[in-house]
Order: sequence, then structure tokens, then C-alpha cells
Amino acid sequence: MNESSVRPRPEPRAVDAKQGMVINCAAYHGGCRVADIDLDQAREVDSSDGRFVWIGLHEPDQPLLRTVQQRFGLHDLAIEDALRAHQRPKLEIYGDSLFIVLRTASLQDRKIRCGETHIFAGRGYVVTVRHGSTTAYKEVRARCEGAPKMLAMGEGFVVYSIMDFIVDHYFPILQELESEVDALEDAIFSRASDRPNVERIYGLRHELLLLRRAVQPLQEMCNRMMRFDVPLIDQAMHPYFRDVQDHVIRLVESIDNLRDLLAAALEAHLLLSSVEQNNIIKIFSVAAVVLMPPTLVASVYGMNFKSMPELEWPHGYSMALVLMVIVAVLPYLFFKWKKWL
Repeated sequence: MNESSVRPRPEPRAVDAKQGMVINCAAYHGGCRVADIDLDQAREVDSSDGRFVWIGLHEPDQPLLRTVQQRFGLHDLAIEDALRAHQRPKLEIYGDSLFIVLRTASLQDRKIRCGETHIFAGRGYVVTVRHGSTTAYKEVRARCEGAPKMLAMGEGFVVYSIMDFIVDHYFPILQELESEVDALEDAIFSRASDRPNVERIYGLRHELLLLRRAVQPLQEMCNRMMRFDVPLIDQAMHPYFRDVQDHVIRLVESIDNLRDLLAAALEAHLLLSSVEQNNIIKIFSVAAVVLMPPTLVASVYGMNFKSMPELEWPHGYSMALVLMVIVAVLPYLFFKWKKWL
């Protein structure tokens, strides 16, 4: 199909009555955007001289996915995964095409909301299927079109750009979680920790676990991308996937460090609570020991016996008070001397 036979259109249009599922559909050649096309024309693009189409779908239904499958000969299992979503991050090779599942993440109300992006890539086409993600890939497309020399590398560069875009969006989420972890640590060591803080520690550990599940598989995926048995990915793209892998390793290490910090913060909270409880028990114990002798003296003199000789003493009441003060002060001084108080 010649470039002249593809009529440029100002806006891509959906293939059926359900508008909005086809976000973008464009043809590229030599690193430049040739035209906006519809899905019916996508299969007619000749990929022999480096031309390819890039189709962006958002939560497509089964008929639309089946249409895309017929256009590009996609595997049934990959179409089934893209339709159902809720897949783990993975890389599957079906003949000369790739099927990639990536997890997107966003932070809403201090909770991580995950979405999915499925990528079908082969000679002449890249199809992205987005589920549940609030982040569109217009920025990725604009970035690629702004670097025609890199976009001329073909479908492999588009796959790299999408992966790099998703990984880069993990960093702001991790920075916000890190700031919250620092605030929790300050609250714990300032003795301002309470039950809500402890509950938030457990909540943050859960959010970090969700983020790790989305990020950690990308390390092996990037490693596999750099193998020679993976179709579509040229050797010239290996350094770029190595850069994404480096970012993923940094993310995983940061997530693990934050989870360790939260575990240490929770342990410190429990230790501080135990120390405070011991101090309270110590105060009550000392108070009981100090008050025990005066209580004993008062109990003895409170007994109603007529034959008690001390009852007739003129200064018996004063002497009893002095005795109670002495037996109360002596244990207190002893505890201070032993540095138990």
C-alpha cells in the first residue's frame, strides 16, 4: 500500500457504534507519522519497507478484539487474556509476535490503584489495550513522534517507549509513599504514635506489596527482551531495555527498603510501648512498696483492743504519724540510691 493511497484524516474513528474504544490508529514510515487511519485500513499497510501501524485501544469489547485478531493474526490465548484482564505481568512469544502484559499504577486517596496494559507487537503493527488505567499514552506517542530517528527503529522502539513510560510513573508513587513512611517514623519516635499510625503502617506495607508485584516481574521481562531468541527486538534496542531494567532494579530495591523501614518502625513502636508500660508498672510498684508500711502501722493502731498500752500514751498519735512517715520515706530513699527511680 502506497503512502498516497492512505488518505490523512484529522481524527481517528472507531470501527463500530461503540465510540471511544479506539483511542488512536496511525500509520508510520521512516520515523514519521504518515496518516491517521481506521482499523479497516490497518491491515492493508505494507510492512516490508519498515511501515507499521500503532493502534491504541481502551477497554475494548470482544467483537473489537476479534476484529483486531483477524487483521493481524493474533493468538487466541493472547486475545483471551487481553479481554479478561487481571493478568500478572508477563511476556509471551507467539511465533513472530510478542504479547506483553504490564501493570500500571496510580495513587488515589493514599491507596494504589492498578490497571493493565496489554501490548501486541509484530512486524507491521503495535496494538496497545488499556484496562483500568487513568493514564493515556498520548504523551508516549508524542514523545516517539518527536524523535523520528529513534521511531525509525520500528516496533521495538514503541514497545520500549511504553514500558519506559509505565516504569517512570512508578517513581512519583514511590516518592509519595516514602514521604509518608518518613512522617510515620517521626511520629513514632516523637512518642506521638497511636493506633491509627500502626494501622497505617500495615496499610503501607500492603500498598508496597501491590507495587512490588507490578514492578518485580519487569526485571525478568527486560532481561528476556535482550535475548536473541525474542523476535521483533533488534540488538540495537538492547541498551534501552537494559536502562529500563536498571530502573526496575532501583524500584524493587527502594520498595524492599521501605518495607524494611516499616517493619523496623513497627518493631520500634512495640518496644517503646513496652518501655512505657514497664515505666508505668514500675511507678505503681514503687507506690505500693512506699505505702505498704504506713498502711501496716495504721492497721495495727486501728485495731479495737482495750489492752493496747499505746492507746493511753499522751503523744501516741503524733508518734504513730512520725513512724508512718519514716517507714514511707526510707524505701523511697533506698530506691533512689539504687537508681530504680
